[in-house]
Amino acid sequence: MKSLFPGVWQHKGWLAVLERGLPSGVKRVFLEVFFSMEEISRIQGPAPFPGIVDISGTGRGLPEYRASLLAGKGFAVMALAYYNYEDLPKSIENLHLEYFEEAMNYLLNHPQVKGPGVGLLGISKGGELCLSMASFLKGITAAVIINGSVASVGGTLHYKGETLPPVGVSRSRFKVTKDGLADILDVLNSPLEGPDQKSFIPVERAECPFLFLVGQDDHNWKSEFYANEASKRLQAHSKAKPQIICYPGAGHYIEPPYFPMCRASLHTLVGSPVIWGGEPRAHARAQVDAWQQLQTFFHKHLGGEKGTIPGML
Repeated sequence: MKSLFPGVWQHKGWLAVLERGLPSGVKRVFLEVFFSMEEISRIQGPAPFPGIVDISGTGRGLPEYRASLLAGKGFAVMALAYYNYEDLPKSIENLHLEYFEEAMNYLLNHPQVKGPGVGLLGISKGGELCLSMASFLKGITAAVIINGSVASVGGTLHYKGETLPPVGVSRSRFKVTKDGLADILDVLNSPLEGPDQKSFIPVERAECPFLFLVGQDDHNWKSEFYANEASKRLQAHSKAKPQIICYPGAGHYIEPPYFPMCRASLHTLVGSPVIWGGEPRAHARAQVDAWQQLQTFFHKHLGGEKGTIPGML
């Protein structure tokens, strides 16, 4: 890594910051065979391990901190980018599930990964994509959705001749806070009405159990409403009722424990700073509980032994 300030990377403090997301005993394996687009972080020890595909929101690039932390808990975790990274598409205008299917199958066939299926973990747009993967693809054993949408947002999703158009938006419902930040909570149309019904992800096709983790003060979109509608659709088709855990006072970005709450930042799709919601104390508590809940859920449905790597997380 090059620095604008020669010698700065020799400082132990900087190195500690760079390495804090990769627990001692966890390996990062670069998989150049698979288009050089993904990484697996895995715990050292007896293999194979339960596999999880980790997909983030629209912040671009390949965030890997959650995957590396989760790898220390006894999982083989693939952090998967899907746009604006290396030779991937520059936008989410058109996404193809075949790409995600290939990544999932690669992970499942990896010698360090145990079957018969893999888990999915997604937040925000990543949660929406995981919901779509679980609905269209085979080989998925469990899925955790963190503040995800139940409809396609921001672009069209394609899979083997089927398409999910993006849910409509109304700029007239765009609000601005007293601090000059955008509040986009009400901008998206309801996927239950009119032509926007075509954007609703066919969750009734899914065969895996779901865990929805919901911040009740999410200002990106109506995550609690989406989780409840997914539950209604599943049960209406005689599928198991998903587990839904709601966190009062928690905002959109429910991260691993002790990560600072992101109250507002630039939204890459909106093009301006938006508020994400959340009250600091309640949000922090939600992150601690959600981290434990998703691990328990994955160990229950994917199997494997809990990791023994020491750490506060």
